Amino acid sequence: MTKAEKQAELIREISGTDPYKCMKCGKCSASCPSFDEMDIKPHQFVSYVLHDEVEALAESKSLWKCLSCFACVERCPRDVKPGKLIDAARQLVVRQRGQDYLKADEIPQLLDPDLPQQLLVSAYRRYRR
Repeated sequence: MTKAEKQAELIREISGTDPYKCMKCGKCSASCPSFDEMDIKPHQFVSYVLHDEVEALAESKSLWKCLSCFACVERCPRDVKPGKLIDAARQLVVRQRGQDYLKADEIPQLLDPDLPQQLLVSAYRRYRR
């Protein structure tokens, strides 16, 4: 198994999704609020994972433009959950770069009372692995 295949498998494992169910309907991309900012759209992201093109994903600005709002997850008729794949790929890149992870007990000191709750949940979900 090549490095790219191992990384794609790890993305599938971390995300807990099955990208093989994707039928390329584009509903995920149509519901994405960051669509215009992304160079690889959510439905395309699924194809990249399927074809083991992890290096292209790691270099993509889409990885960091995703808001983790999971509108794509809600709209997917096949339960593919592209947002979870994007989040898993982001985790893989962070781990490869050797960055530290945010722990739950570090969050209170970083809080701003004006932050939306969804941001806190998203940050915790992203950095607790």
